[in-house]
Amino acid sequence: MDQKPNTSDTDYTARLITEGDVWWKRALDVQAPYRWNLRRLKLGFTLEIGCGVGRNLAHLGGGVGIDHNPSSVEVARSRGHNAFLPAEFEQTKLNAPETFDGILLSHVVEHMTEAEAASLLTTYLHLLRPQGRVVLITPQEIGFTSDPTHVQFMDFEALRRIAGRSGLTTQKQYSFPFPRFAGRLFKYNEFVSISVKQ
Repeated sequence: MDQKPNTSDTDYTARLITEGDVWWKRALDVQAPYRWNLRRLKLGFTLEIGCGVGRNLAHLGGGVGIDHNPSSVEVARSRGHNAFLPAEFEQTKLNAPETFDGILLSHVVEHMTEAEAASLLTTYLHLLRPQGRVVLITPQEIGFTSDPTHVQFMDFEALRRIAGRSGLTTQKQYSFPFPRFAGRLFKYNEFVSISVKQ
């Protein structure tokens, strides 16, 4: 029996690198709109939970990343990012209350259930300053079906529930880069949900 793909193994890291390094993606700078979208949110000093190989850390121009995949963390570090395994992060000075202005989980929570996502987020919320923002980004329909490691489809309602279970107040939700109807046709259309810590 084939083993279900796992986001913590080296094959997953290799896939992230291969998919992101296709020549036409580099030539066309397909990440430009996503980079712009993150930067316009002005999250400040950001903790990215599930940073992978560091693409969003590069978009943000800094911040700190955590990931449970050792090979992904290694790649992120090789690219100059401040990335840690969870146990490593716990030993740093960064693991202190109200250290961060923002928390980002991009293409992370769909790899788990709502309850697991809320639990993961809650684990790190003490690191976020009051009025700090949490951004959750997830794939829409065709993007969700494209990855066998995805567990639960996380639409606006699910993301709002995750925020609520974590004690956050949802401020804004939108579809990016195209309107919501494109999510059934365009693999890279995303749900974006922004919440605030009271």
